[in-house]
Amino acid sequence: MTNRERVLATLQHRQPDRIPCSIGFTKDAHARMAAFYGDPKFQEKIPNCFSDLHLDTGAIWREVRPNIWADEFGVEWNRTVDHDIGVVCNTVITEDNIETAPLPPAAPDPALIERIRRLCDNKLAEDRFVGSGFGFSLFERAWTLAGMETILMWMAAEPEKLHRLLDRILELNLARIDAVCALDIDSVYFGDDWGQQNGLIMGPHAWREFFKPRLREMYGLVKRRGKFLKIHSCGCVQEIFPDLIEMGLDVFNPFQPEVMDPFEMKRKFGDRLCFHGGISTQRLLPYGTPDQVRTEVRRLLDEVGRNGGYFAAPAHAIPGDAKPENIHAMLEVLKNQ
Repeated sequence: MTNRERVLATLQHRQPDRIPCSIGFTKDAHARMAAFYGDPKFQEKIPNCFSDLHLDTGAIWREVRPNIWADEFGVEWNRTVDHDIGVVCNTVITEDNIETAPLPPAAPDPALIERIRRLCDNKLAEDRFVGSGFGFSLFERAWTLAGMETILMWMAAEPEKLHRLLDRILELNLARIDAVCALDIDSVYFGDDWGQQNGLIMGPHAWREFFKPRLREMYGLVKRRGKFLKIHSCGCVQEIFPDLIEMGLDVFNPFQPEVMDPFEMKRKFGDRLCFHGGISTQRLLPYGTPDQVRTEVRRLLDEVGRNGGYFAAPAHAIPGDAKPENIHAMLEVLKNQ
């Protein structure tokens, strides 16, 4: 099978000849592995099956002050500690400008659209499954604009303010989803961290009130356009898996083993949902041994990967504190299936 055929079989809950993989690195982890291998291009040798280009990355970011990067919404991110994304350090939307604060144009950045189009044109030659989407889609977009505390207070005390803001974000998202689905992509991805280590940040009731109806519109548009649907939400969010399945979700990431048992999730939902991730970045890769890594990765491939429905990957972009020898052990197992 080709890598692309493996992805499609996995999505259809059929057993591929080998489990497709997807490995991403933070900047710090990439630098450590380049030094470990003595090869700055080592990542090109990993048999990743996906090419994803998100609509909120690339040329739309600009460095406005040393280590302070602004996105297209005007949100500023301090990257002095987190070198990959950063920490929000300004406020764009307040209760006084919910309706009037300018948002970006509905049309996605033309340069990004052209890059996605080139990926689509080359996907068969490069043997890749091509996707696009949003790294901050609804809840995350709202709190990065207005502040986490403000969003949570509006949920509890002034819900109409949050509804107004979310409706503006939804309108923008729907226009961009429509534009990207006109391309020959295979899937659309939404990032939106709803979880913490012991449950949903806002709880299931508020999630269903504020986010589910709007997500249903976004997800429904993707499915009507014939694309696979992938989402990313860190944290303990499995209590809403039935909601997500009912809304048409195909692939859930990051599948964190620290907050959900991958083997139990496969037993409960594996006939209706595919999982992407599952290799521990909080415990196993930083603190385990190479033998422990090999044992755990093989078990995931054998048990969660049985009958399709699993994409082998770290639960997040590999952090800088992961041991290079553990990353190497993981890659050995994935390459030698």
